[in-house]
Amino acid sequence: RCQRPVIEIEYGFLLTIIEPSGIEPPSLAVTARPTNKGVPPRKRNETTSTRGNFLDASHKMTDSLHNAPIVLDNGSGTIRAGFAGDDLPKCYFPSFVGRPKHLRVLAGALEGEVFIGQKAATELRGLLKIRYPLEHGIVTDWDDMEKIWEYVYGEGLKTLSEEHPVLLTEPPLNPRSNRDTAAQILFETFNVPALYTSIQAVLSLYASGRTTGIVLDSGDGVSHAVPVYEGFAMPSSIRRIDVAGRDVTEYMQMLLRKSGYVFHTSAEKEVVRLIKESVTYVAHDPRKEEKEWANRTDPAKGVEYVLPDGHKLKIGAERFRAPEILFDPEIIGLEYPGVHQIVVDAINRTDLDLRKSLYSNIVLSGGSTLTRGFGDRLLTELQRLAVKDMRIKIFAPPERKYSTWIGGSILAGLSTFRKMWVSIDDWHENPEIIHTKLT
Repeated sequence: RCQRPVIEIEYGFLLTIIEPSGIEPPSLAVTARPTNKGVPPRKRNETTSTRGNFLDASHKMTDSLHNAPIVLDNGSGTIRAGFAGDDLPKCYFPSFVGRPKHLRVLAGALEGEVFIGQKAATELRGLLKIRYPLEHGIVTDWDDMEKIWEYVYGEGLKTLSEEHPVLLTEPPLNPRSNRDTAAQILFETFNVPALYTSIQAVLSLYASGRTTGIVLDSGDGVSHAVPVYEGFAMPSSIRRIDVAGRDVTEYMQMLLRKSGYVFHTSAEKEVVRLIKESVTYVAHDPRKEEKEWANRTDPAKGVEYVLPDGHKLKIGAERFRAPEILFDPEIIGLEYPGVHQIVVDAINRTDLDLRKSLYSNIVLSGGSTLTRGFGDRLLTELQRLAVKDMRIKIFAPPERKYSTWIGGSILAGLSTFRKMWVSIDDWHENPEIIHTKLT
């Protein structure tokens, strides 16, 4: 079993920074596998039947609960889906729905047809109007969300929704109505046998092999800091800001416009996202970085980025100015604290005896934390805000882009987890159970 590489940071000095690329996460202990990928519903063994060939609905549901659960990480920017027990999600693609701009241009397209998945994100991107049904972790278009889930089951996982329980992730402090509608669609439209929802950050902590710590999860739509003690989130201490990767992309788009590079269509905005992921970095000292950039002697200083059509861009100070909004949202006029501040605020809301343990177990999660220099800058800011001589350790698993899904895969694959499911019968009897039993 290989050791998981991490960033490990001590207060006052950097111990080690290991951010390897291309490292596969260690195999999980859970080995449950799906029983039926893309095949018709299995026939129940007749020797177990007490009623001949008659199979009632409740017995079907009981059988389905023994199948490998599906873990659905419903991110604002990316959907990750797969079967519990797998090391990585089988299905991974941007969570947008594309519609043809002009039917005559896209051969074979029908009126009202939508395009979802990797092909829509690459080959057809320039021909589509792109729309994300999730904004800041909240579903704003349930019809499009339903289409994405249909694609996940039919094309991504090639399985039947009624054959597998579902673990669905969501950000903390989401509106109750969001969970209500998600449960209604999954139970009534997809006929899933059972459902469980979990906070994304808690699953990320499980993936790191810890049960106590604080997770800073910054994805595409939401950034949140969640203290967890012995596997349970502390709701009164959770801090959340609606500033994340998509806001960085939009700010990058504006900065590039000021430099003379105009990206205005929804497809071109996806290109800006790719530019952001490729060249941006978080400055250790933004004031010093700005001063050095202003005093540069080489006017052509910057990095070159090749667009899909072959044209080249010269990108300069935009590289560090765009992600700076994660630490200072007031740059774009939002009255939110920075990601470093929500970590400290969340820890300060916990019991005094627990704070030392949380500071020494800070776990990063989400795609926005993959920005180069993010860990170093976070250390600097936490040193400034934390109590003197506080020991600070930050862990940044290289697979943290998938860590929420991996944690869900571990959790849903446990045999002891079966009692946690909310079945479709339980939900029909009392729809409020998804708020009382699920956390």
